[in-house]
Order: sequence, then C-alpha cells, then structure tokens
Amino acid sequence: MAEMEKLERLKSCIKNLGRVVVAFSGGVDSTFLLKVCLDVLGKENVLAVTARSSTYPARELEEARKLAEKFGANHEIIVSEELDIPGFSENPPERCYHCKKELFGKLVAIARERGFNFVLDGSNMDDTGDFRPGMRAKDELGVLSPLKEAGLTKADIRALSREMGLPTWNKPSFACLASRFPYGERITAEKLSRVERAEDLLRELGFIQYRVRSHGDLARIEVSPDEIDRFFDKTLREKVVSGLKGLGFIYVSLDLAGYRTGSMNEGLEEEEKAPWKN
Repeated sequence: MAEMEKLERLKSCIKNLGRVVVAFSGGVDSTFLLKVCLDVLGKENVLAVTARSSTYPARELEEARKLAEKFGANHEIIVSEELDIPGFSENPPERCYHCKKELFGKLVAIARERGFNFVLDGSNMDDTGDFRPGMRAKDELGVLSPLKEAGLTKADIRALSREMGLPTWNKPSFACLASRFPYGERITAEKLSRVERAEDLLRELGFIQYRVRSHGDLARIEVSPDEIDRFFDKTLREKVVSGLKGLGFIYVSLDLAGYRTGSMNEGLEEEEKAPWKN
C-alpha cells in the first residue's frame, strides 16, 4: 500500500474516535500522530500528554513542549517517575511492562476524568514481532495504535512527515534512558543522569544516531556504521574518552557492530523473551 493510501486509512481510523489523548514524546511517530489527530479532529478534541521522568532527557522534554506549542495543541506535562515503580529499578527483562503500565494507566485516568474517548500511542508496524513487553500493558489498558492499524512503518512515517513539513521527519530514533543498562543491573537516578550527560557529549560532537550503553564502569558507545570512522580521529577520540571518564566511567569502548535498536536484548535467551513477544 502506498504511503498516501496509508495516510488516508489513518485519517479514516482517527475521524471516528471522537476526543483523544495522545501519548506525546516529541519523537518521529508521536509527533506525526499528534499532527494528524489535530488536522482530523480539531484542537478542541485532542490533548497531548508528555511524561517527565528521570529516564526522559530534559532536551527531549523541551523539544516536545516546543512542538506542541508550534502546532497549537493542548499540551500537558505530567510526572511519571519509573524509579518509584516496584520492580522497575531492579531492571528485569519485563521492565518496560511496568513502565508502560504506570504511564498508560495515568493517561487512561486523565481520559476518563476529562471526557476523552481513547488514549492513542505512536506504535507502528516496525514495533511488531520484537521483544517489547510494554506492548502488553498498552493492550491490557485498551490504548489504541492507529499508526499500526493503518499499516504505517517508520519509513512511511518519516516520508509523510517530510511531505507535511514536520521538523521531526529526520529526527534520530530515541528510546528511554533505562534501555542503556543490561538487564539485572540496578538503575538509579545517578546512573541515568550519567548516561544522559554522556550522550549529550556525543551530540555536541556532531554524532547523529548514538547510544551510550552503561555496563557498570564501562561505557559501550554505539554510533551508526557510517559514523564509526570518525573515531580514527585522535583528537575526537581523546575528547570522548576524557569526557566519559570525567563522568565516572573507568573504561570507554566502541561497539564495532554500530548502533542498533534493542542491543541489550541480544543477551536474553529465547525462553526469557517468548512470554513477552507480540
């Protein structure tokens, strides 16, 4: 199905939803979804909600705020502190389930209190089939995923976002900071802050797609394959090593496989993932 056909299918899905709450992170998918909802349903029938927490970088929160303002959307920022959720800090493989259950539970409560009919999220076709425990929480709470229902992939969403003039069309993929730690390693506010500052350093040095995975005292850097060669520059390499050691890491390594989503899942056995697969 062509992109424009999928867009029309998306609009058709949305127009019958009445009043909706959109889980809005300011990323590629939720920004596109919010804009289409506003176009189809009108500002008065859409509420964008962004959750502030220690797993969500301050710069991402500010970008979400500015985008909502640019669109003229009704926008609220709530607190959703994952570290207070029982079981989250221990970082089990199903960590995302606990997080999404708490977040979507708050959004569903807001929808009920304010007279909105549905809560929507930005999951798309690329989110199917992977190890994503959070999807179960979404389904249990009745949260809808119109992008997925319309058959839209990430590539479709980027292309349509560009056509619509959305500034997020080429924004790098982002996942919450909790995904930077191997399962079983305890997550703390201090560790999250350290990873956020480490990734800020890579962004300031001009890297586009990156992650700093934290393995205790070791920082494992992932960048897109076409950016790996930059580390042959001694001056840049020294800046990265100095900066990350200044944050408390003892060892700094570069992952030669490059950036990929869900690299921490590579250490899980299939029997650990099976109960949570979509």
